[in-house]
Amino acid sequence: MQSGFVRLPALRDNYNRAMANLTLVYGMRLLPADEIAKVGDAPIELKNGNRAQVTMHVLEGSREQIEAQLKMSLDAFFDFYPEI
Repeated sequence: MQSGFVRLPALRDNYNRAMANLTLVYGMRLLPADEIAKVGDAPIELKNGNRAQVTMHVLEGSREQIEAQLKMSLDAFFDFYPEI
């Protein structure tokens, strides 16, 4: 007997090398480091009616440090999806 649980495939399982287009969703804003009280996820509404969310990331430091951290984060992000 099956339970009501349905395993949803991992996001990486949905990627296909033959995909024509992808969309990278991101946002950036510079604020004084001591002014931020809370950062939350950003909601996304898909055309099929589903919802998703983007986890927001915080990078702090000098301009050079932030740029280096951002590059490392971007490289690491694409390491999760070697099939694209």
